[in-house]
Amino acid sequence: MTFELFQDSLKLDSPPIVSDELKALWHDAKGDWDKSHNIIQDIDTKDAALIHAYLHRKEGDIWNADYWYAKSNSKRPDVSQEEEWVTLVKLFLDKINV
Repeated sequence: MTFELFQDSLKLDSPPIVSDELKALWHDAKGDWDKSHNIIQDIDTKDAALIHAYLHRKEGDIWNADYWYAKSNSKRPDVSQEEEWVTLVKLFLDKINV
């Protein structure tokens, strides 16, 4: 799946068949932070921690976001939340397109 197809899927009522990480990002883009958080909070991987961090950053809970960035072995990026979302989607699309 390409980034453009993923973006186009945001016009639909349900996410495409993709990883849970991408489903979480899809729901976030559709404005459903809670659904996104519910998907990602129970996955115990560094990838999930990265999305968890992004979600808490978006929520404005920076302390909690930084905790999750650390769990993902990364740091809070110095980009807009929109740019971070694009970067994350592309990262996880690359993982499923291997």
